[in-house]
Amino acid sequence: MMIELFLSKPIWGDDKNSDSADLRTPLYNELEKIIWGLITSEGRSEARLWLCEAISNLSSITPSEQRDLFMRLLKSKPRKWDIASQVFQMLFDRRPQKAGIILAKKCHRLEKFFEGHPKRISQWFSTFSIVGDSAHGKGAKSLAQFAFVNRDICWEELEWKGKHGQSPAVVATKPHYFLDLDVQRTVENFIENVPEFWSSEEFSESLKDGEILSVDTKFFIDYFIDLMYEDNLKEVWEVVGHFFMDESFSYLCKHLLIILDERDLSSFLLMLHDLLTRRKRLLNFDNTSYWLEIVICKCGDQVSIDQLFLLNVLFNKGRPLIRLVHNEGTEEEMARISDLALEICTNTSEAKSLALISKGQLNSKTIEVMKWLGLLSWSLLYRLSKEGHTSESWKALFVSNNIGFRKSGIYGIERDGNSDENELDFGDESATNAKHRRRQNKRKKRRRNRDCDKLSDEDLLDLDDSNDKFSTQSSSRSWLLSTDGYSTSWSLADIPEHLSKHCLREWMKQTFDDWSEAT
Repeated sequence: MMIELFLSKPIWGDDKNSDSADLRTPLYNELEKIIWGLITSEGRSEARLWLCEAISNLSSITPSEQRDLFMRLLKSKPRKWDIASQVFQMLFDRRPQKAGIILAKKCHRLEKFFEGHPKRISQWFSTFSIVGDSAHGKGAKSLAQFAFVNRDICWEELEWKGKHGQSPAVVATKPHYFLDLDVQRTVENFIENVPEFWSSEEFSESLKDGEILSVDTKFFIDYFIDLMYEDNLKEVWEVVGHFFMDESFSYLCKHLLIILDERDLSSFLLMLHDLLTRRKRLLNFDNTSYWLEIVICKCGDQVSIDQLFLLNVLFNKGRPLIRLVHNEGTEEEMARISDLALEICTNTSEAKSLALISKGQLNSKTIEVMKWLGLLSWSLLYRLSKEGHTSESWKALFVSNNIGFRKSGIYGIERDGNSDENELDFGDESATNAKHRRRQNKRKKRRRNRDCDKLSDEDLLDLDDSNDKFSTQSSSRSWLLSTDGYSTSWSLADIPEHLSKHCLREWMKQTFDDWSEAT
């Protein structure tokens, strides 16, 4: 498996590299066209979903930044009624008391909420308890308390189901009599004749925890949208702003970005670009979760939504894309992709580095450079996932690309740092016979106690059982690699993706960091 990973330091300004880049451009363009056709074969919804998921995983956005982002979105023109509706649905679900406090201050407006709506009246005011005041539902409790405190002006408006009414003195000693109250007729009387109730402390107190929102959620969503957009009520904007700060960026993105149309999603990404460029923080090329952030930061004002869909797939969805190729691609497309991946890697290896980008391309076509790096990384992933996988071929690949490796146990069992299996290995076969026998004995013992696991489809590793005695175990073999400081035990199913991402990380650092220093 002699595959060049292009990890050597570039030498910029070589005219031969520029000529070589011109030859590769048609290959990149053809591969991009095929991949884009597969991504959008069933529409663009999955590509949008993947991009929204990647944005939600950005980890550097602070609470105040996320508040500013989503507030700008809500305040943008034209008014974002659908987004506001989702925001208030989320707020009602997660922090109903925040909305309840506002309702309590404007309780007099809710008289209209109940007028002509027997079902709402019944839901809110009918939950009287035989135990009395402490066990009444909130609406029923407010009605009873107000009636006692203001009995001189409203007791006659209480309607009873029995043949005669009840006096305040009798009900005070026998609070279960409230169960005989005709709630609907009583509340209708209050609407018509007792306006004091609707602005009373008792009614206001019943609203503060936001439980009333569940009586008719759609009504209250529309009500709060009107308070925000039509009345421009400062308190509502403040509550929404605090909500955006209190929730996680991931939660907000997963519930809000997915409902945006592509125009609004593009607007949001431009806002994110503005934020990232203003903060002037160093870009973290080492952390793969920052890659999309780097793209948005460097190219956000020049990149189209289609380009972001493609870049996100290449950077973050390499293995799902391979599955898509196998599930949706025709035989001709799969064969051509294999040929293109081989040609791209082979032609690039002629330069032995990534010094294939001219000064003009770096300065004026940053987005194109990142797309080429993504296509090259995915081409490597495709080749590593499809070509032969033997113990010796992996060792040869590691050695040829100066990657240190250690065998990390057998059949997925990690060993401690002092075990024989963790000896640093650069392909040297000079181990002692005694050590060799110990290893063989341990392998046999583990083999007897192991159930053979089959590779899943997503592993996409072509193992040749007839030619390689190691292949029957390779799906379970794991390695420690110098690419991450020997910190993770990588199974053979995961090594292709790890190496392709490691290469992309190094290429980005070489291309953008080294070039900026050179210029």
